[in-house]
Amino acid sequence: MTRIPVGLVGVTGYTGMELARMLAMHPGLELTRATSRAEAGKSLAQIYPFVRGTRLDGLTITEPDPADLAKACELVFLAVPHGAAMDTAAKLLDAGLRVVDLSADFRLRDPAVYAQWYALEHRHPGLIEDAVYGLPERYADRIAKARLVANPGCYPTSVILGLWPALEAGIISPQDIVCDSKSGTSGAGRKAAVGTLFCEVSDTFRAYNLAKHRHTPEIEQELGAVAGEEMVVSFNPHLLPINRGIHSTIYAKPKGQVSAEQVQALYEKHYAPHPWVRVLPQGSLPETRHVRGTMFCDIGLVHDPRTNRLIVCSAIDNLCRGASGQALACANLMLGLDLRAGLELAPLMP
Repeated sequence: MTRIPVGLVGVTGYTGMELARMLAMHPGLELTRATSRAEAGKSLAQIYPFVRGTRLDGLTITEPDPADLAKACELVFLAVPHGAAMDTAAKLLDAGLRVVDLSADFRLRDPAVYAQWYALEHRHPGLIEDAVYGLPERYADRIAKARLVANPGCYPTSVILGLWPALEAGIISPQDIVCDSKSGTSGAGRKAAVGTLFCEVSDTFRAYNLAKHRHTPEIEQELGAVAGEEMVVSFNPHLLPINRGIHSTIYAKPKGQVSAEQVQALYEKHYAPHPWVRVLPQGSLPETRHVRGTMFCDIGLVHDPRTNRLIVCSAIDNLCRGASGQALACANLMLGLDLRAGLELAPLMP
């Protein structure tokens, strides 16, 4: 079988590492270029020994050169920080390549909102209209036709999947929603920083960026699209002393009378066509360890009649479902492959 050549700009971060792990065994894609300015000239196996013995064993890391990528690839993943991705994406698109951007540069539909939350004027606002938000469950048809996909943030993935059925069915109020989310430290990236050192995160638990986390407008944008109106949510992130995983506990107010059985049936029916969303049986709640290294989003539902709240718990792996695996799913769709190609992943149990 002839594999489709793809490139990866920014191979040395956690999302780049995760993409390399999956591309090493992908049945339909061939990683032909992996780039890093800092590590150019080294073999990929030198920095990631796990690729030894795979077909990526002999791959050499190169400088990120759009012209070279255009000659060697049909699609490129951008695993670089926001602000840097937009310029590279513009050059690659001009060269006729398809692009999956894992940064936040094309997620927000309004350049003014991007500038407000990321303190940076968007240098390629014209490309925002071309970008498709890369959540396969909602936008698979559009992703398949896209030349530019904005890969969702990890927190938004857990929250949007958790609330989509209830909002779309109109059984909850779009007002006064509280999203209490916790992430493993790999969500902060691989850069050296005191706040994510082992001794700073081990054996402790803390909130951060309350009322100002940059994923807030992305969550509001996508939930608003489901609800058909502008939304304001209270999004509250926390840092867990684990490597990978996100657990979101979401609180919403039901509209009128609704039973736990009705909510359960609604979610099960809604996600029946979507193999990566597992609605757990009544009485069961998700755990990060059960989705670690997979594309699954596990959802547990609690209806609390005493406080008149619907409580939705969702768990994903922030690196796989929340970043690299989701990007790979989008690439599969864009290149005409099966959505699940290379993504039938067993949990990475300790």
